[in-house]
Amino acid sequence: MKDEPQATLSPPLIHVVDDDGDHLAALCDLLEARGYTVEGFSSAESAYDSPVTPDLVISDLRMPGWDGLDLLGHLRVRHPDLAVILLTGHGDVPHAVSAMRLGAEDFLEKPYDGAHLIAVIDRALRNVATRAEVTRLRAELNQKSQAALLGQSAAIQELRERIAALAPLTVDIVVTGETGTGKELAARALHEASPRRDGPFIAINCAALPEALFEIEMFGHVAGAFPGAGDKPGKLEAATGGTLVLDEIEAMPHTLQAKLLRVLEERGVVRLGEHQMRPLDLRLIALSRVDLKELTLDGTFRPELYFRIAGSGIQMPALRETGNDIALIFTHFVTQAARRANLPVPPIDYALRQRLMRRPWPGNMRELRAVAERYALNIEQPDIAAAPPVSQESLADRVAAFEAREIRTTLERCRGNTERAAQVLGMARRTLSDKIHRYGIRLD
Repeated sequence: MKDEPQATLSPPLIHVVDDDGDHLAALCDLLEARGYTVEGFSSAESAYDSPVTPDLVISDLRMPGWDGLDLLGHLRVRHPDLAVILLTGHGDVPHAVSAMRLGAEDFLEKPYDGAHLIAVIDRALRNVATRAEVTRLRAELNQKSQAALLGQSAAIQELRERIAALAPLTVDIVVTGETGTGKELAARALHEASPRRDGPFIAINCAALPEALFEIEMFGHVAGAFPGAGDKPGKLEAATGGTLVLDEIEAMPHTLQAKLLRVLEERGVVRLGEHQMRPLDLRLIALSRVDLKELTLDGTFRPELYFRIAGSGIQMPALRETGNDIALIFTHFVTQAARRANLPVPPIDYALRQRLMRRPWPGNMRELRAVAERYALNIEQPDIAAAPPVSQESLADRVAAFEAREIRTTLERCRGNTERAAQVLGMARRTLSDKIHRYGIRLD
């Protein structure tokens, strides 16, 4: 079998700037021999006027007209991420240090060793590639979270303003909203807009972890803490320097709520099996689909923990509250799905948009995305977005059926643990037990 042709990447383009013609020619020859694409310029002004943007600029510091610092300053305005290396004479080192503060990637003092120059260039190009990848990933994360913030309705504009106001602060935050409203995406937006954006973003679902493992996952352990245990940091330590997101915090076991409160008050964590407190520097964002204050009234959520984390809050709007934004977000999801599948974007006419806005969307953004993706892939026809037929059941029957489904789903997610399910549902355990008996709910 013939080998498939391999895609080749163009070698990096380097602009070399020096008014000394002999040095300019020699340096260009050296770089071309190492496989770079090189273009030489005898003045900073001509390099700046080049219509082609290079991957790297190497410039002499002292030149008539614009010197290397002038070129650096102008390039910083036009191309903030462009790497610039300055070549200096012995007496110019203090100026080169100032250039580093202004954003130069590096500087070399003449006479320099050719191998050292190549090493500096390679390192600078790697740094450029790393910054570009970080920018790409950040843009990708922003694209993922923008659907939760997309729209022009009053509810969405208020949400954006609230996130923008809280993101720079150091306070812990509670984000509340119905299932599928994009609470974790809002938490991601808070993180990305905060001074902690370059730190870790650690999310943990409190309802998904068995209680026996919860403390180990959160607090970590040291060697010998239990048979077979080694040293392992928990999620709290992993999030230091960044943001820790606790999804469905209402499902956190009552005993661990007290330990979390201590962690937040002391900003330190003690691993299982040791007594040493390890300092933490993190921001907590708690996510809940129920009103935590209501849970404090029947004792299922510790009031002292609630008041510790609830200094600032965000209420996620339900999709049905966003009006015309529903069609806008649907179009966004359809376009994304079609492009991923390399398919044309299907038409979204006025009638379909009207049906979308009439639908109640109990699953909110998550349900809308699923419908949009099926529509983009032509798995289901446009009438999937039609409002559901009017039920002949009484309102009480429909409420009971909905409540029974919610209880069953929550019990399954909590692996039959009624105490945790009661916390998630925001009701007393005795009330939950009565409803399980009344609806005849049985888990397989």
